[in-house]
Amino acid sequence: MKVYDLTLSISDTTPTFPGSPVPHFIEWATLDKDDYNLEMIFLSSHTGTHIDAPYHFVKKGKKIHELDPSRFLQNAVLVRIRSGPNYSITKSDIIQFEKKHGKIPDGASVIFATGWNDNLSRKDMFSANPGLSESAAKYLVQKKANLVGIDSPSIDPANNSKYTTHHVLLKGNVLILENLCNLSKVKTNFNLVALPLKLQNATGSPVRAIAF
Repeated sequence: MKVYDLTLSISDTTPTFPGSPVPHFIEWATLDKDDYNLEMIFLSSHTGTHIDAPYHFVKKGKKIHELDPSRFLQNAVLVRIRSGPNYSITKSDIIQFEKKHGKIPDGASVIFATGWNDNLSRKDMFSANPGLSESAAKYLVQKKANLVGIDSPSIDPANNSKYTTHHVLLKGNVLILENLCNLSKVKTNFNLVALPLKLQNATGSPVRAIAF
């Protein structure tokens, strides 16, 4: 079985959303002094490849520890749409994909491969990232999608300052998986595992995302 790692490494150089804390790994104990190595880690719950729980944007939405673990192990559909700066993936784009590859099943996890995270050092990483339009989000809610993911730092295009797509998906109980990578070898239909930490009352969590 071939397994693909879709996860960004977390370090003190991991790109972070403007205004979010930069990860820090702080030495806490060492073999020389304490007979073991241990570090303290400081980071946002939305660092690197991560899942947004509904509570991230919905006042009474479920928090990360309240989500059914089965939602993190799902059949997934990969939608390849090479996207330029600020591109907004539309309902029409998804329908065109379905005409070629068949209908996306109701309840599936849907992952968008835009190619944006192929270059993590790009200066417009957060200021021009592509994402999903409101029409695309509403269409996926209608299809009762389990989860929607993207190889971009946000499911909203950078020029959508109202986070409309976040609101539509999370209010519709559709989980969001952001900052994926290494999607180039993944097939159109695949198995996705993206397990978050069970963080009490948290709005999200970093995940280790894999495809097989």
